[in-house]
Parts: sequence; structure tokens; C-alpha cells
Amino acid sequence: MSKPVNPALIGGFSLGALALLVVALLIFGGGQEFNADKIRFVVYFDSSLNGLEVGAPVKMQGVKIGQVKDIALQFDQQGGKIYKPVVLEIDRNNLNSSGGGTMSEEMSLEERKANRDQLVALGMRARLETQSLLTGLLYVDLNFYPGKPPMFANLEYQELLEIPSLPTATDELRNTAEEVAQKLRALPLDEIVQDFADSLREIKVLLASEEVKKSQIALADTLVELQKSTKTLNKNLEPILLNADKAIVNGNELVKETHAMVRELQTSLPGLLSNSDKTMVAATAALRQAETALKQVDRAVGSDSALTDTLNAVKQAARAVRDLGDYLERHPEAVLSGKNQ
Repeated sequence: MSKPVNPALIGGFSLGALALLVVALLIFGGGQEFNADKIRFVVYFDSSLNGLEVGAPVKMQGVKIGQVKDIALQFDQQGGKIYKPVVLEIDRNNLNSSGGGTMSEEMSLEERKANRDQLVALGMRARLETQSLLTGLLYVDLNFYPGKPPMFANLEYQELLEIPSLPTATDELRNTAEEVAQKLRALPLDEIVQDFADSLREIKVLLASEEVKKSQIALADTLVELQKSTKTLNKNLEPILLNADKAIVNGNELVKETHAMVRELQTSLPGLLSNSDKTMVAATAALRQAETALKQVDRAVGSDSALTDTLNAVKQAARAVRDLGDYLERHPEAVLSGKNQ
């Protein structure tokens, strides 16, 4: 007969197996499921996720700060669109504060949302990048693009905060090419080609018309006349230039002679003016003596005699000579240039 099973033994064995399972999870899983230092976000990529796998690194400025935890598909029944949520798990132990300490303190949902909003305002976006061209594997790059507006999907996935994404560089080039192609397709190419053909046909008719031929003949005649006029001008211009050169030479000689005459006049003018001053002084003195003598004679002779009239005339002449002397004293240059009117 078999021995009855001991319930205590079975219970102990079950507890031991459960303990081993927990230890295995902590050892081989690194305790990530029970680590409060992990922060999860969700990103909705419009680009293809071919090459992105669970466990792919999440980098910021080239430094690994986490990994891709989950990739799923989410169907929007209202919009009829399929979304691709990607869960990013960030290890806060890889992020340091401004003082150099780790940011491993547990934060509330409001604090994490405030930090997320601040980083998004600074331009933080998620973008798919290639790990290797050979394998085609992708990773998630968190970087700052202040000039790119944040685009949120505004969907709920596992109550995770969303980080806005950007299309890959290849997708941006493809989108730009598609926009250009759409604009080209929107152009009325048939009408443009037809208008261009009509324009070429009209130009061809115009070139073959009689008016254009007459214009070409008139233009040729004008060019011939212009050539003749140019030759005539060249022939007549040479003597004119020679005469102009001679006139310039003569003008230069005349200027030199004028300068010489001015220098001679400047040299002789001081002596001439000095002699004129002396002469005027002597004449003025003589006239004054004569005026004094005439006054004495005037006293001796009556006012009704002819001698008195003569003396008056002599007095006036003396006064005029005196005035002339005074004027020459003030303006000695009048000897050469004459008195100004």
C-alpha cells in the first residue's frame, strides 16, 4: 500500500518553488519590474517601425538612457486610423541633476507631467534613427528640436504620458518630394505645353514675314552707314586732336608768360608805389604852402578885383591837388589802375 501524501510537504515544496521563481526574476530580469527608478512614456510614430524591436536602445545626445519596452498597434475607430504606440522605459539612474546627483527619487504623476511639459517646451522630440546600415535595426533618439512644433496623438495608452515624435529624415525627404510632385501634378501641363507650342509657331510666322525681312535689310543698311560715319569721324578727328594739342601747348605758354609778367609787376610795384607816395607828399606840401600864400594875398586884395578871382581859381586848383594827394595816399594802386568810379 502507498503511503499517504503529506500536505505540509507539498505546501513547503510549492513555497520553495515560488521563492526560486522570484529570485530568478530578480537575478535574470534585473528587478526591472519592481524597480521604481523606471519611467515609462509612449510615443506614436507615423514612420514605419520595420527594424525597431523590443529592447532597442533609447538614447539622448548619443547616451543610452533606456530601452523600448513595448510595441503595439492601436486602432482609432472614430478616425479610422491605425496608430503605433511605442513604450519607452527610461532609467532615471542614467540621468543626473545639475548638481551631479542621480535623479532616482520617485516622482508623482503630476511632477512627471510637469517635467515632460518643460522638456517638450524646450523642443524635446522622439525620432527613429538607424543603428547600423547592415542590419537595418533602429533605435529611438530623444533630442531637442526647438523649431519643430509638437504633434500629439492625444490617445490613451496604459495611462502613460506621451512624448511627441518627428518623422525620420528619409520620411521628410519623401514627404517633400511628394509635395513637389503634387504641386507639379496640379499644374495644367497640357495647357502650358500647348501655349508654348503656339508661341513657337507665332514666332516662326513672324520671322518669315515680309516686315521682318525689310527690317533686317534696313538694319544692314544702317550698319553700313554707321560704319562709313565711323570712318569719316576717325579721319576728321585726327587733325582736330592735333590742333587741340597745339592749342593746349599755346595755352600753357601763355599762362607761363602771364605768370612771369605778374611776378615782374609784383617786383616793381613796391618801388613805384613808394616813389608815388613821396611825390604825392611833396606835392601836397607845396600846395599847402601855396594855399597859405594865397590866403595872405587874398587879405591884401579886395574882393572885387580880378586878382581875387584868379586867386580863388588857384585856391580851388590847390584844393583839388590836395584831394588827389589824399586819395593817392589812401589808394596808391590807382596810379596803375586809375580811379574807381
